[in-house]
Amino acid sequence: MLQHLRVQAQGSDAADQTQQWMSSIWLAVVVGIAYFVAAQLSLSLLTPDGVAVFWPAAGIAAGALIALGPSARLGVVVGTMVATIVANLLGDRNLWSATVFAVCNGGEALLTAGLIERYFGSGVSLNRLRNVLGLLGAAIVGAAASGIGGSLGFTLFYGATTSILAIWQNWFLSDALGIVTTAPLVIGLASAAREPPPQSQAIEGLLALAAVAAMSLVVISLPPEPWKTVVPIALLFPLLLWIAARCRPIFASAAAFIVAVAIVWTTTFGIGHFGDPDLPIADRILAAQAGILVVALCAYVLAALFAERRQHEAALMESETRLQEALTAGAVTAFVWDVPTGSSQRSANAAQILGYEPRQMLTASNFLSRVHPDDRGRFKALIHGVRPESPTYTVTFRFKRRDGREVWLEEVAKAEFDAMGRLVRLKGLTVDVTKRKRSEEHQRLLVAELDHRVKNLLARVSVVITETSQGSGSLDEYIQALDRRIQSMADAHSLLSQNRWRGVDLMDLVHHQLAPYATDANTTIRGSNITLTVAETQGLAMVLHELVTNAAKYGALSSRNGRVEVICNHGPSEDTTNLSIVWREIGGPAIAASPQCGYGVSLIRDLIPHELGGSVDLVFASDGVCCRIEFPIKAVTVTDIKGATSAHPAASATSLDAQLQQAVPR
Repeated sequence: MLQHLRVQAQGSDAADQTQQWMSSIWLAVVVGIAYFVAAQLSLSLLTPDGVAVFWPAAGIAAGALIALGPSARLGVVVGTMVATIVANLLGDRNLWSATVFAVCNGGEALLTAGLIERYFGSGVSLNRLRNVLGLLGAAIVGAAASGIGGSLGFTLFYGATTSILAIWQNWFLSDALGIVTTAPLVIGLASAAREPPPQSQAIEGLLALAAVAAMSLVVISLPPEPWKTVVPIALLFPLLLWIAARCRPIFASAAAFIVAVAIVWTTTFGIGHFGDPDLPIADRILAAQAGILVVALCAYVLAALFAERRQHEAALMESETRLQEALTAGAVTAFVWDVPTGSSQRSANAAQILGYEPRQMLTASNFLSRVHPDDRGRFKALIHGVRPESPTYTVTFRFKRRDGREVWLEEVAKAEFDAMGRLVRLKGLTVDVTKRKRSEEHQRLLVAELDHRVKNLLARVSVVITETSQGSGSLDEYIQALDRRIQSMADAHSLLSQNRWRGVDLMDLVHHQLAPYATDANTTIRGSNITLTVAETQGLAMVLHELVTNAAKYGALSSRNGRVEVICNHGPSEDTTNLSIVWREIGGPAIAASPQCGYGVSLIRDLIPHELGGSVDLVFASDGVCCRIEFPIKAVTVTDIKGATSAHPAASATSLDAQLQQAVPR
């Protein structure tokens, strides 16, 4: 298996290498053809010492390396060198000089592209001014280095009679101009291939290039008058400005290339100012080179400046969009209030928060008129109270929106003053704190309710302590009775806490109260199960505790054969649903017709009517105690003892009880 994977990996590597070689070969062919054609056109116009006036082929090689990156070095260099040798051999050059020139041209492309990659990175574009200046500097260095080798080649193998310095100068100027005018076009074409411009921009750019070409023909056809040196700039500059401002840098590069070709063409064929036979050829060549350089740099600089501006605008717009999204997410609006004019500017999301139409202007007076009357005076006082030494304020107030909804706003602002100390501007943030204020109000209600319940609980405990002491014969008996009653209250509280204060099931409450004494043989619990509210749970727990305690001490649960039967039923009355609980003791010891009644009996008879608005019928029959409890309920769920559940029409348990459990730490 491992051997098979190794074979597959080797096959994959071989396929990748083959593909890379094929790509390099195709690139060498394409670059070589383009380089050869450009070289042949350039060789039609030579200086007296045999150096081309304009060498766009250098721009093709350097531009291809800059656009395609280091992976294209082999293909570009090979294509450049082969095309250079062929073009020179087809002329009057020998093999040795052609080889030297090929090495110089290939090295020139490598040096120029290497400098760009070293200082500006791979895939550089001319949409920044520093990149334009970097290309100009790299072209100067590359052409200067290449010119040294080319000058030596001319001197050694071509037998040139001109000084080596003059040859170097002509080589340097022709190659530098070729790189400056042609490389940006190649770089722009590669960039457009990766990311094509929008159709509308492409159409506009092509129309502008056509206008540049036509204007170049107009300039060429002008008579050779002295004023003609100014007219080309006056006619071409608006077109270059149009292209730079409206289109990508690729179109400015194409415009500069068109102008350069037009100048070289007129110089070569003796047309117009640059082909005037009355002027020395050296002067015409120098003028042509200067014209090409000026137009190219003007086009590139303008294109880079406008491209940077568009990038900055796009970045600013994106930043503004992110800021607006952040403000909207946080329900925050920014504002600036110009005090002398009364005008107010707010962020785009202000309409959403303050409730007015997005196109509607909200002046400072209109804003103040919608502040709640009870808060308006304090709001104005804070604004009028700002001073140069205390320029900030924070205020929370109510604001009435146009749709009538009232919201709470919190404003944090800082004032700006003039040299005389007069208030001229307020700027700050306005936050919608409606949810927070409502939450604070809700929390206040919860705390108040909790405080009320704690007071009631303490009062009940105080009563239990007092009444238990009056019915106890000894201190130990008092402590035991008090402990049982407080424990009963604690058990009810635990049940409520387990259910997050949403209420307690009636059957759970009955089972918990009977648990210390109940067995399967001595208790029977049946009927409907009701979810009790907090108040119903606490009150009924105390009553059941007293019934269980009496039964355990004197009644059915004190006898081996006794048992207790608890039957729970519910049914509608005129206005609500009543819960009926029947407590019956069977088989216990005989009970006196009129037993002595203490605190427990009083609590059974009085607590339900007093706290729950119900009734209690407690009968001490000779065969056992019978107590019937009935009170209106607010439960939401009814379940029989078999587990069947049905919806109850009554109102739900008090939601505040559940909220208290969530809001107040246990």
